[in-house]
This record gives sequence, C-alpha cells and structure tokens, in this order.
Amino acid sequence: MFDGLTFLKELSNAFGPSGNEEDPRRLLEKELEKFADETRVDKLGNIFFFHHGKKACPKVMLSAHMDEVGFIITFVENEGFLRFETLGGITSSILPGQRILFRAGKNYVKGIIGTKPPHIATPDEQNKVTPVEDLFIDVGAENPAEVEKKGVEVGTLGVFDVEFADLGGGYLRGKAFDDRAGCAVLAQVFKSLKDSPCNVVAVGSVQEELGLRGARTAAWQVDPDYALALEGTFAADVPGTRPDRTSAKLRGGPVITMLDRTVFTHPTVLKTLVKAAKDKRIPYQFKKVPLGGTDAGAIHLTKAGVPSGTVAVPCRYIHGPAAVAHVDDLKNTVAIVKEFVRTISGKQ
Repeated sequence: MFDGLTFLKELSNAFGPSGNEEDPRRLLEKELEKFADETRVDKLGNIFFFHHGKKACPKVMLSAHMDEVGFIITFVENEGFLRFETLGGITSSILPGQRILFRAGKNYVKGIIGTKPPHIATPDEQNKVTPVEDLFIDVGAENPAEVEKKGVEVGTLGVFDVEFADLGGGYLRGKAFDDRAGCAVLAQVFKSLKDSPCNVVAVGSVQEELGLRGARTAAWQVDPDYALALEGTFAADVPGTRPDRTSAKLRGGPVITMLDRTVFTHPTVLKTLVKAAKDKRIPYQFKKVPLGGTDAGAIHLTKAGVPSGTVAVPCRYIHGPAAVAHVDDLKNTVAIVKEFVRTISGKQ
C-alpha cells in the first residue's frame, strides 16, 4: 500500500493554480519541515527542503511542481457572466458544463462553465468544439455588482471543482494529480532520507504549467549535481488509442522519460534509473511518446548544465477535471526514486 494516501488526498483537494501555490506549499511544509535540516521559500514561491549528508556525496535535486492547470477571469459581462482564459494546457472540448471553484479572499465561489444550449445552436455549432473565447462561467450573478459582491473580479483565479475519491481496487480519482502525485512521492522519498548520508534538496516548484518557471530559478539556487523531476504523466491506456501511442499505462510502474519536448534525459540519469528498477525488481515503463515537458527541461539548462531526467506516476486524464491513478504506481515510483538517490550517491 502507498503510505502517503491521506497526504495525496489533501494535496489533490488543495487550491493551487499556477501563480497561487500557497495551499499545497503549506501542506508540503507541514509534512516535511520536521524532517529537513533546513527549509526555505524563495521570492517566487518555490519551497526547498534540505537534507545535508556527507560532503563527498553529490547533491541531488528532486523537484515536483505544486501548481495545477486552472483559469483566470479576464472580463465581466453586463449580465454577470465571466469570460476567462485557461492557465496551462486544457482542451476546450472538455470544458462546457464543468464545475469551477474560485478563491475570493478567504472565501470560495462556485461556478459552472456555460455555452449556448444545443437546442438553439446551428448544425455547424453542434458539430464543432466551442473555443474558450466563446465560453463563459456562471457564478449565479445577474450583473457586475453582484459579481463584485461575491469577491470575484478580473484576475481572480479558479480551478476545477472535484473532490478526491477512492474508486476501489487501488484506483484513485482526484484533481491535479499532475503534479500532486509527484508532490506526494517527493514527500515519501524525503521522509525516508532522515538518517541517510545522501545530499538531497526536495523542491516544491511553482508555475510549471506556465512554462517551467519556478524550476528555472530553483535550480539556479540549488546548483545540483543531478536532478530528477517527479511528475504525474499522461497514461493513454484507454479505448481508441493505438498501441504505439499509448505512452504509458496504469499499473505498469513508474514512467521513465527518455525524451520529451524540453529535455533529453542524461545517459547517466537514465542508466541509473533503469539500474535502480532492475536491482530492486521494480516494474517500470518508458514514456513512448516524446511530448510534454517537465521541470527537468528548465533544470538541465541551469548554469553549466545539470544531468537531469524525469520519472512519473502514470495518470489517466491529466489536465482535465479529474485524473485516475493507481496506488501500485505511486508505491513503485517512491521505490525507484529512493533507490536512484542511493545509487547515484554511490550506494550510500
């Protein structure tokens, strides 16, 4: 069983769109501060947990981004409807009818994404995906004054409104598994290092969904010898997907990236991950489709360069309202990262 299940639930339910990662950061700090030799938060909002080991050991940076895809209000209509833009890569075809949660000061405001009813849509409109600019959010207001009274305004951020659930059989459903699954793995790995001689810096990074922004500044400060991005990556083991485009599957083990749009995994990192899996008989899989990007894309270009890679928990339906993951993959991702740190540090 995955020991961090309760923590994953808390992380998944936390409000944390790109640019407002305060809640997941607070959860990570509460979970890990007592295990860290030093804890630090930088000006951008990244949080760092330092485990100081032997000076002879290389410094390993483990990074998991705290932000999730979301929404930002851009305009308030005279009738009280809200126009918006997405934060991160969200397919507009999934948006109509989705429940949205906004943070307005200390309060939360619920809404729903609306569009023209199909009964009055033209045949052409019925057969095409409605672009984001033609969608709106209904928060139960009739004019801008009522919107303002709720505490919502241009610039207010929102996320999908979905609660974590145990689906049974080890399957889990939750919001923001990209990358709260990675954050949960990060926490379990870091806690296991309490008496380890390895040098590890665990980082909860910000604004990954907007272009790997937090990882760039975090890596500059850490200046690691090696780095791993811990992610929740897309699994496509669903009907209608060609076998060669499946990318990853649930219960297939942690997903090791060889290549994506932001990084070519360093040979030493790749070999060490595979060796770690084989030595401990941990099931693993390679990411078959070289798409997407992770914190490793920013980290590996820092200063004179950092040998970097990515290992991820496979999750179905990421960047949507809710994803599905399996506890076996979470457990095995923790195991491979722990062994990677030991191996890259000389089996300390």
